[in-house]
Amino acid sequence: MATAFDGGGAFIPYLAVGDPSYEASLEYVEALARGGADLIELGLPFSEPMAEGPTIQGAVTRALEAGMTPDRFFEFVSDLDVDVPLVCMTYYNLIYQYGPSDGPRSFVERAAQVGLEGFVVPDLPAEEAGPLREACDEFGLDLVFIVAPTTRGDRLERMMERVSGYVYVQARLGATGARDDVSDQTGESLERLADWEIPKAVGFGIKTGEHAERIAAAGADGIIVGSALVDIVAEGHEDDRPVEETADRLEEKARELKAGARRGAERLPEPEHP
Repeated sequence: MATAFDGGGAFIPYLAVGDPSYEASLEYVEALARGGADLIELGLPFSEPMAEGPTIQGAVTRALEAGMTPDRFFEFVSDLDVDVPLVCMTYYNLIYQYGPSDGPRSFVERAAQVGLEGFVVPDLPAEEAGPLREACDEFGLDLVFIVAPTTRGDRLERMMERVSGYVYVQARLGATGARDDVSDQTGESLERLADWEIPKAVGFGIKTGEHAERIAAAGADGIIVGSALVDIVAEGHEDDRPVEETADRLEEKARELKAGARRGAERLPEPEHP
């Protein structure tokens, strides 16, 4: 997964799998890969998505109503025709309750079988992540933690001891959602994580190529975009547009965001060598 961040300016899109249908969702994820995604976060819908704003809650509802389940999710990953790392973003209850084994091992084993490379679990505290961390180590998957602007001290240390793949840096407090500006807390958050040599990807609120450029220029190794893309899916569904048209819009938006992230990475000073 680390190769996704080679050179900086990585673009990491998120979509809820199965929104608004299994077949359309396949088209949409593959469009993001064509548009330049370096890594894709695939949302496994959960009925109580506590960290999500209205946009992604709507996507989750549509996906659940269309019949998305953990087993269908794994089938979806197998059916995808993309050549970028895939990460599952979901809530711990679905991971813990899956399969015959107690705890997360069955879910992680199945994830490894279909080609997933890691997890983002918004509701799992680092203090309680031991069993999932052990299962990920057993099957060679990464475990990504979300670091909020308020995450400091011992809690931050515990997260950074258990994290792998990349750190999801939350650009602002609150729930997910596209914004018209980017948070000025980003630089401070990245500075707080500077001592740890692991890629830092910033999410929450990124909407445009300009936003992506500013975040990457602040020192982020990658940018994570969800709500701005889910909005395109929702608009296509509500307006009854052809799937191909919505896929084209997603690919175009992906190219804009990737180009912005790349421009921002190019603005960074060259590292000093002793």
